[in-house]
Amino acid sequence: MAAAGRMTQKDMEAVTRRFASLAGHIAPTSVSISDSDSDSSPISRGNTSASFNDSYHRMHGEVPSHLPVWRAVPDESGKGFTDIIYEKAVGEGIAKITINRPEKRNAFRPLTIKELMRAFADARDDTSIGVIIFTGKGTEAFCSGGDQSVRTKSGYADPADVGRLNVLDLQVQIRRLPKPVIAMVAGYAVGGGHILHMVCDLTIAADNAVFGQTGPKVGSFDAGYGCSIMSRLIGPKRAREMWYLARFYSAAEADKMGLVNKVVPGSLIDSVNDQSRHTDVIMFMEKLVQLANLEQETVQWCREILTNSPTAVRMCKSALNAVDDGHAGLQELAGNATLLFYGSEEGNEGKNAYLNKTRPNFSKFPWLP
Repeated sequence: MAAAGRMTQKDMEAVTRRFASLAGHIAPTSVSISDSDSDSSPISRGNTSASFNDSYHRMHGEVPSHLPVWRAVPDESGKGFTDIIYEKAVGEGIAKITINRPEKRNAFRPLTIKELMRAFADARDDTSIGVIIFTGKGTEAFCSGGDQSVRTKSGYADPADVGRLNVLDLQVQIRRLPKPVIAMVAGYAVGGGHILHMVCDLTIAADNAVFGQTGPKVGSFDAGYGCSIMSRLIGPKRAREMWYLARFYSAAEADKMGLVNKVVPGSLIDSVNDQSRHTDVIMFMEKLVQLANLEQETVQWCREILTNSPTAVRMCKSALNAVDDGHAGLQELAGNATLLFYGSEEGNEGKNAYLNKTRPNFSKFPWLP
């Protein structure tokens, strides 16, 4: 145990490593981190499957645990985004989209949603990207929902713009995006922000995460995905409780009710005693460690997904969503089936015959049972 107010050299080295990679995420303004500033040494951390020693796990092995090097992606004009940070991992198929309004607890306004949709569209079209991390700047909030200061009678509106609920379009986009989207949640995921994490495929939460709906207390509600998906995730009784009472729930409570996939412990600076933790420096360092642990765990999940078949993952996502999304869900699943058929010999027999103005010969393909 270190003396009160002091840290061991080992503690400082751990904090320094995390600071180099995560300082930009904590700071209110965007900070560019070069390759030389990032640490790529692995940080030991247990995997869910680490305890298995069968042939399946020996064959597929474990994924690396080091933090990636992130490269900032500008918007279409070559300039930086205003309300978000869009990054891609160097040499890996991972994109990260961050709501960058920490002064508003990452509440979204129409501009935020428009930029998020453009970034998600780019990540979808980039064939080198297989998984997308969706998060909020800092450790205080993932997203606290819509910015009430720009709410009008017709929805949320930027200056000189028409009010609308364009976050609903973002929800649909995330559901239909044929690549997994992982919500990386630190701090508050409440109101519309809570719904955004629910429409993501997976949720990895820091132990300081807080979940809940605020709508009935601020004159709002989401009778779409906000109710239907929640009921699927945690059951009708819990969903009614969350909406009717507008309570908040801890990460541990959310994990117990099936609202998240994993809760990541925060600080690794166990040798710093409680009396010294009140200092600004220690608190800042602990936030960095907390965020580093959260991102490390999330990236490991991304890397595990990336070792799998892209088509299999795509089909599973559309199939899992189809049962809840009605005709739109069936259309997405059917579209993916059509995509597979277009790449088959049988599908190309019909296309080539049409282009060559000949009769297709489908007799060479069996009618499988």
